[in-house]
Amino acid sequence: MASPFEILGVDPDADEADIVDAYRERVKETHPDQGGSAEAFQAVQDAYERIENGYEPGDEPRYPPTGPAPGPTATEADPEPEPDPPEPEGIEVEYLNYEVVADEGWNLDDDDLFEKAADGGFDPADYGRFHVAENESLLEAAENEGYAWPFACRGGACTNCAVAVVEGEMPSPASHILPQELHDKGIRLSCIVAPESDAKIVYNVKHLPEVHDLLLPASRFEQASSSTD
Repeated sequence: MASPFEILGVDPDADEADIVDAYRERVKETHPDQGGSAEAFQAVQDAYERIENGYEPGDEPRYPPTGPAPGPTATEADPEPEPDPPEPEGIEVEYLNYEVVADEGWNLDDDDLFEKAADGGFDPADYGRFHVAENESLLEAAENEGYAWPFACRGGACTNCAVAVVEGEMPSPASHILPQELHDKGIRLSCIVAPESDAKIVYNVKHLPEVHDLLLPASRFEQASSSTD
């Protein structure tokens, strides 16, 4: 079984900054939009989480991975209760997949859009909440939660990662490809924005007709990147 350090491609004695950099690169490489697979993407997420939780070389279980883990003996005391998890840091974002909106026949301007989503019993990949930490983009926060949101350039030069801000403040930097009319409608590029207040957003809006014209195929982006190396 590969260690989490091997999965991220870093030495066990790498510092935190190198681990974060390696994690972000592996997330990009294994993302399904870039030719990766959901399994590889999840393996990278799991590896990073194990390191963050204090993994050390030699922590692998001593029993065969295909066999059952040894259970507690009759003389073992009951385990101590787990402490309450710490309160999440950052700004809360409630998210909804545009594919759900389209499949359900809803509209982005429905006043009760997120109330209906909350009652819909959808998969966590399609609806839920997470927190965006300081110095994180919206896209990075989603990826750090294990979600494979669409993207291509990661630099504001296409609309592959576009989201619709239904509620909350999420200003854009000066340089981006969005025309003013889309920006005025609340469309933002998740790779370059972060919320300044709790927000409700619909991601995957690259399927909207007015957004679709500015998409960048992944193959085109890869060619452009290789030509600048």
